[in-house]
Amino acid sequence: MATRASNGESTIYKGADGRWHGYVSVGFTLDGKLDHRHVSSKSRGVVVAKVRELERQRDTGTVSETSTPTVAWWLEHWLTTIAPRRVRQRTLDSYESAARKHLIPGIGRHRMDRLRPEHLDQLYTALLDDGYSPATVLRHHRILSRALTVAVQRGHVPRNVAALVDPPAQRASDIATALDLGEARAVLHAAAGVRNSARWTVALALGLRQSEALALQWKDVDLLAGTLTVRRSIHRVRGAGLVYEEPKSKRSHRTLALPLPLVAALHEHKTRQLGERMLAGSGWQDEDLVFAQPNGRPIDKKSDYDDWTRLLQAAGVRHVRLHDGRHTAATLLLSENVHPRVVMELLGHSQMRTTMDIYSHVMPALAREAADRMGTLLLPGKGGQTATTTATRDDSGRPPEGERPGHEGGAEGTRTPDPHTASVVRYQLRHSPVPRPGLVSEPWTTLQGSDRPLVQGVGSPDQTSTPRAANHGTGSIRLPFIPPWCTSKCRWGPVDWPRLPSSAIVSPASTY
Repeated sequence: MATRASNGESTIYKGADGRWHGYVSVGFTLDGKLDHRHVSSKSRGVVVAKVRELERQRDTGTVSETSTPTVAWWLEHWLTTIAPRRVRQRTLDSYESAARKHLIPGIGRHRMDRLRPEHLDQLYTALLDDGYSPATVLRHHRILSRALTVAVQRGHVPRNVAALVDPPAQRASDIATALDLGEARAVLHAAAGVRNSARWTVALALGLRQSEALALQWKDVDLLAGTLTVRRSIHRVRGAGLVYEEPKSKRSHRTLALPLPLVAALHEHKTRQLGERMLAGSGWQDEDLVFAQPNGRPIDKKSDYDDWTRLLQAAGVRHVRLHDGRHTAATLLLSENVHPRVVMELLGHSQMRTTMDIYSHVMPALAREAADRMGTLLLPGKGGQTATTTATRDDSGRPPEGERPGHEGGAEGTRTPDPHTASVVRYQLRHSPVPRPGLVSEPWTTLQGSDRPLVQGVGSPDQTSTPRAANHGTGSIRLPFIPPWCTSKCRWGPVDWPRLPSSAIVSPASTY
């Protein structure tokens, strides 16, 4: 006769059928009920061994499920109890939409241990036949694979079936498409006449994500040092409206050096925004946003995208996604031999693989140039030419100016601003133009804290220096750079600027 066991204890007894039986409590089932396991045998020793094994599995947390859940049950469980701890709400919303619209209706009835690769093939084919793009099907495939990976980790299934299935090949329209240099310049030329014109310079020159650019605050922009820091992004969340969030990864939180023309553009943009703020008066809602609506409120992503579409039409270039402006920045940098690691840091990619996969179309040209350089370095004089150029190279291994294939020089008298110069003020001091003696009637002032005149005039010790500026009438001088005190009338390139009186003392810190 069996003795009643206490709660949680195992029971072994010989039944009326002549067999030995054992009962073990191993926890709870998936639906919350007490999970009792039963074993039986003609031999008491066999039952004792089975009971001890179940107790061991219970104590180590390795008890297998008596019934395998369906795909529908597991996806719902994953969406409600597991995924919310790992992803943001807007990402979870996209997971729920894909699972409840397509994954659960398509394969939810199958038990997880009986799910086969053929079931996924049928689902993906049905989605494509219904008109969904390969990119959409790929997104569904990745969501299902994430859910099944957790199921494997928890012992519900022995393998991730999604890993055995190839998602549909992506169409050319689903792959990153960058503007070429001519198209990018046409877009910026068209943007010069629209509101928030600097928004599009930021997109093409820095490669910021749309959510990052629209969340920028002026406290994130240091115009004196010429830097911009990405600290947050903006997204529309269901039931909450526009919400600011931390960047998507640690590498997305980054500080970028600004090209000098962009510094000037942001100066001009800030001045115009100040005018809008004065016109709005009490209606201005100050969020310190760099790019905002005329009332100071943040710009919605859809409105921003519509502005981009109209800008492309005005520029007369083909339509590309706004996100392709980011790809444009990366492609142009890679084509100028900027190291992929640097491009990765600028874009905020968390892995080098991401950068290389997206911009693999640029790699063959870089590989060809690397091969040419290696041939020149190791085998000088062997044929005298490389596979792609016949230019005579100097001792550095680089072809002379004007003979590099695919590169065109700028107009005479222009130069590229020094990319290693982080400070606008230091750039001005380093490259100050020097007029001919006698062209300036009185000395110019110097910046406070500097022992070098901003522009050296009569009586300066450097009167014999080579002239780099020309006088253009009383009270002005021709300067080939943007002064740090530029106003809303700033334009990049040589312009006339009023000559400062000798009594004026300009402090760099007070010019911003």
